Amino acid sequence: MRILLGPSGFQPATARRSFRLAMSDYGALVVLPRLLRAVRKAAPNIDLVVSQASREGMTAQVADGEIDMALGVFTHQPEGVKSAELFCESYACAVDAATVRDTGRLDQVAYLARSHVLVATHSERMDAIDTAVAKLGGRRKIACVVPHWSVAPALIAGTNLVLTTARRSLAALEEDPRYAVFAPPFALDDFTFSMIWHERTEADPAHAWLRERVLAAAASQESEEPISLRG
Repeated sequence: MRILLGPSGFQPATARRSFRLAMSDYGALVVLPRLLRAVRKAAPNIDLVVSQASREGMTAQVADGEIDMALGVFTHQPEGVKSAELFCESYACAVDAATVRDTGRLDQVAYLARSHVLVATHSERMDAIDTAVAKLGGRRKIACVVPHWSVAPALIAGTNLVLTTARRSLAALEEDPRYAVFAPPFALDDFTFSMIWHERTEADPAHAWLRERVLAAAASQESEEPISLRG
């Protein structure tokens, strides 16, 4: 998708402005470093103020004008809220490598026999993973629920817990011998990571410029070599 810039008059090199963005720590990990570098290079006087909320909370903040845009997985957008797909994401599993020395991964039976860490940034405890497991006639045993992706890997270290989460959030663990990262032992649908904003800002040239930078930052990480999952 290409966002068309609005009327001329916005000069990034000299503009002074603060933008309010919302995203999870996963979104910050995957998109924010590239975005900030691009913004600092082209518009050194533009500031980014990043907050975090549930997906419902971020959607409401965009609709109410509390923030300029939000990045995340959004299943519903109220009237007036626009969206652009940033990339398609898949799931991966991670465990302490010492607990899978022989196989490097878990089969379906072993997966369901273990307890799990659940990353839940919204109010629903039942996520897409649990829905898929339920279709197999199983149920995950949740040992810990956390709202942040960044802390989750540390919670499985030295335990037999399983973390199933967005693949890109586990990229660093793929190179860490303490962890084993592998594809889930059952089918899981990919999901879309998107940017949302309100139509009231559609024609704002500065806002359109920033949306272009977000799209470019997402596209640059999308082109990188993905981690190689076992299984």
